[in-house]
Amino acid sequence: MFGGTGAFGAATNTGFGATAQPASNFKLLEPNTNQSYEVPQAPNDTISMLAWSPAVNHLAASSWDNSVRVWEVSTSGMQVQAVPKMAWNHDAPALCVCFSKDGTCVFSGGCDNQLKMRNLQTNQEQVIGKHDGAICSVHYVDEMKMIVTGSWDKTVRFWNGQNPQPVATLNQPERVYSMDIKYPLMVVGMADRKLNVYNLDDIQRGNTNPHQSKQTKLMMQTRVIKCFNDRTGYAVGSVEGRVSIAYLDPAREEARENGNFQFKCHRVTGGSGRTNEGQIYSLNDIDFHPQGTFATAGGDGTFVFWDKDNRAKLKTFQSCKYPITAVRFSTQGDLFAYAVGYDWSKGHENNNPQYPKKIFIHKVVEQDVKPRQQNNRGRR
Repeated sequence: MFGGTGAFGAATNTGFGATAQPASNFKLLEPNTNQSYEVPQAPNDTISMLAWSPAVNHLAASSWDNSVRVWEVSTSGMQVQAVPKMAWNHDAPALCVCFSKDGTCVFSGGCDNQLKMRNLQTNQEQVIGKHDGAICSVHYVDEMKMIVTGSWDKTVRFWNGQNPQPVATLNQPERVYSMDIKYPLMVVGMADRKLNVYNLDDIQRGNTNPHQSKQTKLMMQTRVIKCFNDRTGYAVGSVEGRVSIAYLDPAREEARENGNFQFKCHRVTGGSGRTNEGQIYSLNDIDFHPQGTFATAGGDGTFVFWDKDNRAKLKTFQSCKYPITAVRFSTQGDLFAYAVGYDWSKGHENNNPQYPKKIFIHKVVEQDVKPRQQNNRGRR
């Protein structure tokens, strides 16, 4: 399977290339502190995004080593196993990846400005679109039969996969950093904390104006946007280790019990418990579980499960010793994939090539993601 025609790598270079040997003065810490399953043959550089197939247990990862890789995942009780299925490359770092609804196609984008489609059944690959800047977000919208991309070229573009020209282009006031879609809700997060909210039904009717245009409530750069499963709002994560919960219904926004709010996370406090004596880490990713609770992951090496409706922390897992760069719950919610590597928060000069680059899959325990009862509401 791993030879010249195998899923990953070539016969003369087992897997994805030689592993860098730690220097004598570099002490490599064990990142698998939560006894999760380690996915074999992870990328050689930071994982930028993870995605699960909506149809089958296939996991995809895009990476700064230019590659996109797919594994076939199986479970037996609490046991997890992943087998390499397919891999391909962009001409520059790959930043995003997603599946079609039926799981047969994978779409990816990156710093080569190209939108690629890979058919997992035929192994055929084609470039189906191109931006004028790096593509940082890609989504397949089955209701529209479209692939939607966000880019550093300050546009969001819609593609049908048949024509190399976009079906529609939405110009944005700034570079797109993160975007999420839960049809018909689309939220675009940009540089300078700018944010646009769209109704995709309006766009199909020819109205391309955003439903809302604003700045996030957070103080620093947007890192990730995630829509609620019920499409009533969205969560924003930033480099300052904060999350903003925002509802679209103005009546709910004004309600004290259920209104918008922000909270701190992924921070290490000093000896007295005051955050400003410790360190603030970037919040690198957010993902919602099918039950409506959600996970955050940060540069502090931890992932945490939360209940937004009750404003409660459900569980904090052990630190992986290195930043967590990407997380995703599987479609059924029984598996949680997370990637460990350098998150670039301290610049390229602090990127140690000997840092581990790993993907883990954690078997989800229901009590860890189950919403709290209303009468047990906790406040942080």
